[in-house]
Amino acid sequence: MAHGELPPINITPGAIRFNTDSMKLEYFRIGMESGGTSSYAGIGTLAAGEWVQITTDTPDIQTGGTRGVIAGGGSPGAVYQDDIEYVTISTTGDGTDFGDLPTVRQELGALASSTRGVFFGGTDGSTKEEIEFVTISSTGNAVDFGNIQQGNKKEIAALSNETRGIIAGAGSNVISYVTIATTGNDVDFGDMSDSDTTACYGAASSTRGIIAGGNMVNTIRFITINTLGNAADFGDLTDARFAAGSFSNSVRAVFGGGWSPSTTNVIDYITIATLGNAQDFGDLTQAKYLTTGCASSTRGLFCGGHRNPSPHVREIDYVQIMSTGDAIDFGDISHAVVGGAGACSNGHGGLG
Repeated sequence: MAHGELPPINITPGAIRFNTDSMKLEYFRIGMESGGTSSYAGIGTLAAGEWVQITTDTPDIQTGGTRGVIAGGGSPGAVYQDDIEYVTISTTGDGTDFGDLPTVRQELGALASSTRGVFFGGTDGSTKEEIEFVTISSTGNAVDFGNIQQGNKKEIAALSNETRGIIAGAGSNVISYVTIATTGNDVDFGDMSDSDTTACYGAASSTRGIIAGGNMVNTIRFITINTLGNAADFGDLTDARFAAGSFSNSVRAVFGGGWSPSTTNVIDYITIATLGNAQDFGDLTQAKYLTTGCASSTRGLFCGGHRNPSPHVREIDYVQIMSTGDAIDFGDISHAVVGGAGACSNGHGGLG
């Protein structure tokens, strides 16, 4: 009880006050701390009650904010990586070591729930079919999840909501899925509307998945994540390209970079809940392909990539998703060979 406070007599449950001693908001609830009793309609005769501090922090304060996790990568010289590192998306700065994949590889897919990140396939010169996972809020090496059984092994478009992860592309019209909270092999979901799906890229809201681009096509396709079925046409990108980076919040999907028919710095976007063509967003800090994306609800990152015929790039760019404009430097991926990495986050648009 604050200094000089009178006993809570005839105060309506749910009343709110500002406590000038603690400098906190409080609300009044029925409780057992007072000796008197009061009767309220629909409640009965109970103890008079107490003032209780209102919690005003957020999950971001408790968890340190949305974390982006970046795994694997490679270079045109066939130097492959098993590094996993992370960044805090609301800040800027270089990546920090998280752990390792079980094997070196690039061109892998990545998706996440709010707790678990999952990495799919890739190549170390030969195609990989392994699926592994990490717990995003911790650090440590990736652990076995299962294997890809449905034909999508590398250059995968990956997307997810809180429950289900979708993988598609890799030059195949197959779409498959996993249940993120479990372990096991992928299961058939349906088919793409076309087969020009090499190095396409994915994004999602909590209900709708987006699969964009491919082998020099501008196609955008969509699915409903919690059903099964074939992809349908959504619209077109601003230009035909493959191996771009992508991310989303619950409203917009953003695509950046790619090969078209050389490296490009184009960023474009769509509104996920509608149908229609992509619109210009701005430009990356440099043209690159085999970049990878991850996002919070407000900010998206494009991580690493290649500048063929120039070397790989370690730079991370960021944009504010609900604005438009050119990307800004965020920092660097700490390991040196970072084209074709896979990235995911615990705060992307598929999580609501």
